[in-house]
Parts: sequence; C-alpha cells; structure tokens
Amino acid sequence: MLEKVLIANRGEIALRILRACKELGISTVAVHSKTDEDLMHVRLADETVCIGPNSASESYLNIPSIISAAEVTDAVGIHPGYGFLAENADFAEQVERSGFTFIGPSPEAIRLMGDKVSAIRAMKKAGVPTVPGSDGPLTDDHERNLEIARKIGYPVIIKAAGGGGGRGMRVVHREQGLLNAISVTRTEAAAAFNNDVVYMEKFLETPRHVEVQVLSDGQGNAIHLGDRDCSLQRRHQKVIEEAPAPGIPEEARQKIFKCCTDACIDMAYKGAGTFEFLYQDGEYYFIEMNTRVQVEHPVSEEISGFDIIKEQLLIASGEPLSVKQEDITFHGHSIECRINAEDPKTFMPSPGKITQLHMPGGNGVRVDSHIYQGYSVPPFYDSMIGKLITWGPDRETALIRMRNALDELVIEGIRTNTPLHKELVRDANFMKGGVNIHYLTKKLEHGS
Repeated sequence: MLEKVLIANRGEIALRILRACKELGISTVAVHSKTDEDLMHVRLADETVCIGPNSASESYLNIPSIISAAEVTDAVGIHPGYGFLAENADFAEQVERSGFTFIGPSPEAIRLMGDKVSAIRAMKKAGVPTVPGSDGPLTDDHERNLEIARKIGYPVIIKAAGGGGGRGMRVVHREQGLLNAISVTRTEAAAAFNNDVVYMEKFLETPRHVEVQVLSDGQGNAIHLGDRDCSLQRRHQKVIEEAPAPGIPEEARQKIFKCCTDACIDMAYKGAGTFEFLYQDGEYYFIEMNTRVQVEHPVSEEISGFDIIKEQLLIASGEPLSVKQEDITFHGHSIECRINAEDPKTFMPSPGKITQLHMPGGNGVRVDSHIYQGYSVPPFYDSMIGKLITWGPDRETALIRMRNALDELVIEGIRTNTPLHKELVRDANFMKGGVNIHYLTKKLEHGS
C-alpha cells in the first residue's frame, strides 16, 4: 500500500481523494496556492505545502513545484484528480522518473488516448465502434479532403487531434466551406494545443452523450461500472449527469460494455478511465477516452456501491482489481447536478464570500463539496463549488429527491446556478429522459 500520497489538485476532488486515503490509512500531503490555504482538504491533510501564487500556471500546473513538494514530504504517490495535470503525459512521466508513483495510467496510455487520431485508431483495432471519418489526419491535398467529405456525407465536423472540452472543432454543412474550415481549425489547433493535426468525422445532428466507466489493473483484468448519460451540456460542458443512461436497450448496452473492457485489456490500461460515446439511432460512436477520474464519477458509485477513488489507490499500489465483473451489481438510479459559483442567467463567474450555507440531506442525498460558511470562493479557478447527488430505487424517485435537495440548498453571499438546476429537473423533456446534447443550448437560446 502507498504510505503517503500527495494530492495535486484543489476543491471537492482533493477532499474526495483525501477521504479515500484516510479510509485506507494513507497519509496525505495537500499542495495549495497561496489563496487556497483555507481549503477544507488543506485543513484536514497530514502535511501541507504552498506551491506558488494564485495563478494556476504558477501553482497547480507547476510541475517542478509539485514534484519538489513530494520530495520534501517523502510522499510515495501523486494523485492528479481531474483537470490541471491529470491528463498530462509529460507530468506522469516526470512523476515516475522522479521515483514516485503516478496514480493513473501510464504516460504512454495518456498520450495514446490524448491524441484523438491515435485514440480512434486504437479503438478501431480493439473493436470499439467509431464515427465514420477520415481514418487519420487530413493532409494538404485539397481534392482528397473534398473526396473524404463526399464519402462521409455532409454535415461533417473538423476536429483538432489535440483538442478537448469542446475546443478545436468546426462543423461544415456544405462543400464550399470545407477547405476554409480545415485551414482555420488547423491554425487554431496549433495555437491552442501546439499540435496542428486535424481530422474529419461525420457530424451527428441529434446524438446523446453516453459514457462508460471502467477500471483496469494492467494485469489482464478490467471491469465496467455501467454507463452514464451526460447530454445536458452548455458549451460542451456537462451540467447534469445520470446513471444509468435512460432508454438504452440492454443488449446494446452489454455489447458496448464488453467492447470497453476488452479495449482496456488490449491496451494493458491501468487505473480508472471513461469511454465517451455519441449515441444516436441505437448506435454508439466513440469520441474519446478520458484517462482519469471524472467529475461525474459519484453517480456510478451510487448505482454500483463501488468506491472508484479507493480502487485507483489500490491499483496504483500494485494490487489486482479487488472485484470481478460478476461481483458488481447495479441498483436504482442516480443524478448529479454540478453547482457552480456563477450567475444563473449570464453564466458569469461569481466569486466571493459565502455568508450563509445549508447543505441538503436525507435518504439518498449526497453532497461532494469543499465549501463551508465563511469560505471565500476565489476568482482564479473553475467555478464549480460542489456536486449534489441523489439516488433512488428508480429514476423518478431520484428526480424527486433532487428537486427536494435543490429546494433545501442555501448558498448566500455569491450567485450560483441552482435556479437553472431547479428548472431543469422539472423540465418535461428531461423528465422523460433521453434528451440530446443540443437540447439545453436550444432551451437557453429560446428562453423556455
């Protein structure tokens, strides 16, 4: 077992990792920026190290500072959480070269899945269904690019190989706009990701975003924890997630689960990961794999009773998976609302001091958050301040509990997106289940 783990993150995920470490008897080191010295996990950690000023680039993205903190505290492992350096292959490599255990997959796996072109190739090889596309990078051969688009059929989407989070992509509806779209996306990709490789895919017009949670030990064993629907999105950022994904035929679901676990074994993947798909007309299309724990992991934990973070720590310690697939049973339904410190209408960040706070509770209610009354939300980082999660024996009960929990939630002193969530969990189409990824954008545009 890892004796001491440095948590290279902040906020609710850092607190979540600390709790898992404490359950396993692992000592913890919290690194933090100057402004984050009052974070809850910093208060609770066995040791703390300030790694820089408020700017993320000088603190949470500062690889030498993080590794130095591990050295001076004699940490054994480093857990990156999500965001920041979690999917940075260079960071994982430097952690391992410095003699520490990176709590996540190998640098090679991160690189393979971080480049969308190589990821698609790997998934095709492993038998995972993919979106019809260029099957590799686009070249400067304009006629070839036009021919590829004709073969795929419009609309198509041009994507940056190094992109993610909705950045580095452009939809093309007619042939006249194709070559310019390729050129502009390539230029933007070079500036944003230091990688100008782009590729082409069929643009699916009304897909759902369905993903599969996996864990693999790199020793020939892999399991899944079911699927999640994350289709309620704004600007490609998830707003509400749920598990299992409603309305998907069980035969199709089991087939994609096997594809994902087989792919993990084929890659000798080690740790937690998520396969993300677009789902339309009964078909799955792979879009990317996130080689880390995700924000929405609690809904998978709620329906499976399985602790993903603890398993990450066990796998990183060299242990084989603690369970087999047949040991996992799924019960009920779970929903998660991301609570952000932002104006619910304009979505502008709303940093400041929390003057009053009441967290909801009761049967089937879970809150993952680092905030407390008197805490000041800084303006320097992501606006998410917590996640409200409910579970019920069925989707309707989980929704009722979420409505009640949102009504109980009190956060004063700053603005939050709670009013938007209250509206969404009472939205007739969302209540039916199965809305597509464009639904929320259109709803907000039309103000209904």
